[in-house]
Amino acid sequence: MGTAISLDLADDLPAATLHELAEETFDWLREVDARFSTYRDDSEVSRLDRGELALAEASADLRAVLERCADLWGATDGYFDAYATGRLDPSGYVKGWSAQVASDRLVAAGAVNHCLNAGGDIRVRGRSSAGRPWRIGVRHPWDAAATCLVLTGTDLAVATSGVYERGHHVIDPRRGEPARGLRSVTVLGADLGVADAYATAAVAMGAAGIGWLDRLPDHLHAVVTDDRRLLHSTDLPLTT
Repeated sequence: MGTAISLDLADDLPAATLHELAEETFDWLREVDARFSTYRDDSEVSRLDRGELALAEASADLRAVLERCADLWGATDGYFDAYATGRLDPSGYVKGWSAQVASDRLVAAGAVNHCLNAGGDIRVRGRSSAGRPWRIGVRHPWDAAATCLVLTGTDLAVATSGVYERGHHVIDPRRGEPARGLRSVTVLGADLGVADAYATAAVAMGAAGIGWLDRLPDHLHAVVTDDRRLLHSTDLPLTT
């Protein structure tokens, strides 16, 4: 899906076991890319969008993702819209969802200490190989070599949506134009797919997304505005 993915397995397991777990994780993410990528003409998403594949004939994963996207459209008052660009693009949910599924599978396989980073959507469980809680740097939106804050925890789903790499690519579905006002939005929650969608929706809302995030239950956030203000939840798990 046009992004880099890294995996840090921190459990004291045999090297062969860790290698197998890593391969299974990346096989799953390659499967997701083949099915959901909007960059690939042969993906299920592209074929469905062109009308070459009937929804009833689509995979169970694709049908489940589209159903979830519809739910998120309602939960965000239409600001999370898989059709905001005029074509089907569920990437704002799929990236986080696929990483969450991969993390859940690792836990089920006994790899309870890991960090999976899918293009800035990060799922951490347990502790690092040093025995400490994971530290997650949120990229500074004007300086790729710096962070604007650092989070820490042992069970975090952290999704960031921003315009610092691809420009103003998030569309405000109500105006049909690129959204402006928020340079970067980071959302923390229990599920990385939902956090990913909420971060995308907040960017699409522009400045109004700040108040919406403040009212969002069971989630924390950090926002950098176009005029360089950093705003965040008071109980965000920041390093001290």
